[in-house]
Amino acid sequence: MFRLEPVIPIFSPEIFGFTVDITAGIIIEWIVILILGIGAFLLTRNLKLRPNKTQSALENIYQTIRDFMVNTMDEEYESFLPYIGTLMIYLLTLNLVGLLGFRPPTSDLSITASFAISTFLVVNINAIRKHGILGFGKGLLHPFAPMLPLNILERFILPMSLALRLFGNMIAAVILLELVYEKLGHISMFAQLGIPIIVHGYFDIFDGLIQMIVFTMLTMINIKQTAEH
Repeated sequence: MFRLEPVIPIFSPEIFGFTVDITAGIIIEWIVILILGIGAFLLTRNLKLRPNKTQSALENIYQTIRDFMVNTMDEEYESFLPYIGTLMIYLLTLNLVGLLGFRPPTSDLSITASFAISTFLVVNINAIRKHGILGFGKGLLHPFAPMLPLNILERFILPMSLALRLFGNMIAAVILLELVYEKLGHISMFAQLGIPIIVHGYFDIFDGLIQMIVFTMLTMINIKQTAEH
């Protein structure tokens, strides 16, 4: 009978009296950050006015992300491009880790919660910066004062829904992939070599891409809506 293995910490150091569990997913996150950071430095350290093929590809990626963001949020929010672009590339890379045979870090609720908390802070800090503390507080009274409890609840439901949505979809993909491998293993060891490619293509690439788009789209929509209320 299939049973999903729980996330087990590799080590658990104590920091300021609190035990912090370091899982394989967190270590993979660090490795991805390191690889993306080094890659970004190497690819952008020698930009030219007349771009080569590599620079042209990078500029096309930049323009695609910018157009996607501007079409969703309008040009006045273009200052969020570094955050949205980084979020898209980083989240997609984590979702694609499954292609390498590892469990995607985004199938860990604590990791998806970190993305959701980041978005929660960006959404509300931007609203405070735009309207001030008093204006931000008045927005919580919209459209009338009795709505205050519901508006506050709505703000805190956002990170919960973002974290659970991403986690739920990614963990479902992990479970289905494990079931496929388990059933194919009963047929033959060789059956596990080629047939799962199609399944990985859907759950790791297509579903990973869709979940990244959904998360970043909801992030952009909430930044815009909260700032304008």
